[in-house]
Amino acid sequence: MTSTRLATARLTERACQQGDAHAALALLDQSIVLRHRRIALIRYLLAQQLGAPLQSRHHEYVEKIAARLSADALARIAGAARARLRP
Repeated sequence: MTSTRLATARLTERACQQGDAHAALALLDQSIVLRHRRIALIRYLLAQQLGAPLQSRHHEYVEKIAARLSADALARIAGAARARLRP
């Protein structure tokens, strides 16, 4: 596993299993840099749920993505985000 993937795996574990809002925010920032769409929305919802200090750039990024998706697609993404927080 590359160091980037390992770092992402560790951040994901901290965010999803330990409820670390700063890890969730780091994952979202990573997704924005990499221009992810679906995963960025999932990570945004996760960060929001964990109370991460979201900034206007985070909101603006996901608003642009969400505007292009159907209601069904958004519902599936929201469900995926909720599933990541389950123990």
